[in-house]
Amino acid sequence: MTQEERQLPGPPGRGPSDAARRLRREAAEIRAAVRAAPRRTVVAESLVCALAAAFGLIPLLLVPPDRPVLAVLEALWAALLVAARRGRPVAAVLGAFPLVMGANVWVLAVAPLIVLSATRRIAPPRRAWRIVGVACAALGGLTVAAGLFRWETLPMRLAENAVSAVLLLLLPTLAGTMLGRRRPLVDLLRERNAYLEQTRTLTATAARLEERTRIAREMHDLLGHRLSLISVHAGALELAAARQAPPLAGQVELLRTTAGTAMEELREILGVLRHADLSDETGGDRGTYEDITALVTQSRQTGGGSVELVWSVPDTVEVGTRARQAIHRVVREALTNVLKHASGAPTLVEVKSTDAGIEVYVTNGAPRVPGDSQGGTSSGLAGLQERISLLGGTFGAGALPDGGFRVMAWLPSQLSHASHPANGPVSAPSPSPSPSASEANAAPFSHAPRSPSGDGDIWRPGSNPPLSAQTLTWPRVLGAGCTAVLVVLPTAGFLIVMLVMAALG
Repeated sequence: MTQEERQLPGPPGRGPSDAARRLRREAAEIRAAVRAAPRRTVVAESLVCALAAAFGLIPLLLVPPDRPVLAVLEALWAALLVAARRGRPVAAVLGAFPLVMGANVWVLAVAPLIVLSATRRIAPPRRAWRIVGVACAALGGLTVAAGLFRWETLPMRLAENAVSAVLLLLLPTLAGTMLGRRRPLVDLLRERNAYLEQTRTLTATAARLEERTRIAREMHDLLGHRLSLISVHAGALELAAARQAPPLAGQVELLRTTAGTAMEELREILGVLRHADLSDETGGDRGTYEDITALVTQSRQTGGGSVELVWSVPDTVEVGTRARQAIHRVVREALTNVLKHASGAPTLVEVKSTDAGIEVYVTNGAPRVPGDSQGGTSSGLAGLQERISLLGGTFGAGALPDGGFRVMAWLPSQLSHASHPANGPVSAPSPSPSPSASEANAAPFSHAPRSPSGDGDIWRPGSNPPLSAQTLTWPRVLGAGCTAVLVVLPTAGFLIVMLVMAALG
C-alpha cells in the first residue's frame, strides 16, 4: 500500500471520530431546543420525566425484582424516552420495545404513553406504522434470541410478547395516529372559521358603508337643499330687519348664523358617514372652553333665560378629541331640551375634571309656564347614552324634586383616536354630585350590560354567561378524543391486571 493510499480518508459517516462529532452536534441541538422552549414547558417535561422515573423505581423498594440492576436501568431508560418523545419521536418509539419484555414490570405503564405521545407527532401516519412495525419485529427477534437455549418455553414467550406488542405498542399507535390526524383537521377548521369570520366582518362592513353612503346622499339632497334655502331667506330677512325693524336684527342674525352652523355640521356628518366609522375626527375644536361658552351664549340669546357656565377643567388636563366631542354633544343636547321643554328657566352648565375623568352636568330649574313643553321622543337622550357607553363612560338623566331636570355624564379624560369603541366599556365610577346639585341622586346612572367573565363577550341578564374557548367540558373532552380513548381501554385494563399481579406477587 502506497503512502497516498494510506492517507486517503474513509467514507463519510464512518469511524469513531465522526460518531463523536454527531453526538456532540446532537447534544448541542438538544441544549438549544431546551433554551428556546418556554420555561413552563421545560418545567412540565422535567416533572413528567421525574414522575416516570419514580413510578419505575419506588415500587422496586417494596417488591424487590430478581434482577435489580436491570430493573433500575429500565426505569431510567423509560424516563429518558419520556423526555425524547417530543423532539425525537421516532427514536422514542424504537426505544420503547425493550421495555415490553424487560425485568421491570412497572415501566409497562410508561411504554404505551410514550408510544401514543410519540406517534401523534410522526407524519404521515404510515411512517408511524412502519416504525412501530420495525419495533415489533425487533421485539420478536429479541424474544427468539433470548429463547434459543430454552426451546420448550419459546412458544409461550412468543405468545406473551405478541399480546404485549398488540396491547402496548399497536393499540397506542392506533390511538396516536388518530389524534395525529385530528390535529391538522382541527387547525384547518380553525383557519376556515377565522376566514369565514373575517369574510363576514368584511361583508358587513361593506354593507354598512354602502348603507351609510346612501343615507349621506339622501341627507345631502334633502336637508342640504332645505338648509341652504333657510340660510338664503335668513340673509334676506336680516337685511330687511336692519332697515325696518332694528330691534329684531340680533334675532335674525342669530337665525342666519344658526342655519350656517347647521349646514357646516351637516357637511361634517356627511363626511363621517362616507369616510369614517364613528371616528369623530371632525370638529377637533369642539368641547373646548370657547366652544362650550359659545353654546351657552347662543342658548342665552335664544331662550332669553339665565344660562351660566362653570368650567373647572385645567389646561394641564389632557382631554382627547373623542371626549371633547362627547362633551359638546351632551351640552348641546341638554341646552336644546331646555329650550324645548323649559324655555326661560335658569340653567347651570358644569364641566369639571376629576381624578378619573371629566364630569358634565346640565341642570335647569322648573319651567316658568307649567305644561309649556313642545314634547319630544327622548331619542336625543337615548343617542347620548349610547354614545357615552361606547366611549366607556356613564350617562344619566332625570327630573329633580323641585320640578327641574338634570343631564349628567362621566367620560374618561384620556380618550383619543387610538381607542376604539369596540374595545367595550371600561369600568368607571359614578360621578360624584356637586354641592350645587345635591338632589342628583334622584336620577341614577344607567349602565350598559357587562360580561361577568371580563372577556368582552356580550351578556344579558337572564342568560348563561358565555363559555371561553379554553374551557374544558365533558362534551368537548369526549369529542376531542373519544375514539382514541376507546382504543386504549384494553391497554389500560391489561396494565391494571399486570400491576395488581406484580404488587400481590
